[in-house]
Amino acid sequence: MRRWPILLFLPQVDEGWDRMDPSGGRVHLTRQVAEEEPLLRVCGLKKVFRSGESDLVLFENLSFEVKRGEMLAIVGESGAGKSTLLHILSALDHASAGDVYCAQLKLNALSADESAEFRNRQVGFVWQSHYLLPEFTAAENVAMPLLVGGRSWAEAAPEASRWLREVGLQQRGHHRAGELSGGEQQRVALARALIAGPRLLLADEPTGDLDGQTAEAVFKLIARLHREHQLTSLIATHSFSFARRCHRVLRLKQGRVEEIRPESLPV
Repeated sequence: MRRWPILLFLPQVDEGWDRMDPSGGRVHLTRQVAEEEPLLRVCGLKKVFRSGESDLVLFENLSFEVKRGEMLAIVGESGAGKSTLLHILSALDHASAGDVYCAQLKLNALSADESAEFRNRQVGFVWQSHYLLPEFTAAENVAMPLLVGGRSWAEAAPEASRWLREVGLQQRGHHRAGELSGGEQQRVALARALIAGPRLLLADEPTGDLDGQTAEAVFKLIARLHREHQLTSLIATHSFSFARRCHRVLRLKQGRVEEIRPESLPV
């Protein structure tokens, strides 16, 4: 009998709007924004790291909201705190001060077990590196959040197959991670992030390790899944091209956050 590793997995509408990509193609992102409370609320967030005898303030007084159905890009130089912010929003890390709410749930008040349950049920996380388990097949990697959550392989396998079809890899389910290309590995990681039906998709430089053509294909896949599955997505990225095609853009700079118009970013 196969033994599965014990892991915590990191799972009024308007007409929508289109953004042009540099090659002239068009990515349509239907904006599912209701006249209701935002899904995410960040209030006065501060993060401090201890560095020797002094404190390093990564950011402070960050406040913003994200509505249901929005696709939001977070940009900023390396070290600005983009990854740390995503970790706090997914209850992987705690802020030094301030509050984070997902709907009515106050994330910084959760216990370790409650945080793990929140991540497993509500958050899908995609990293720059795919972090697939090399000893398992693509289908087994995709199914892992369900298996860890107590579902049997007989229950999880059909869902894994469905999600592999969603990302265009239905013929690759029996291949191990090392037998897949970089783009295929990231698509498997995306399927794994979404198989449990999360409301939030958090992506930390999801195309950072990919060549330009493959990165474009992966971003278009993220945009399609965001739209079709009515996700709320936050994407940390260095790519202004991708950020321009999101609904909103937040820039982290010198410990502060500012909202900028997507179309104001350089092409």
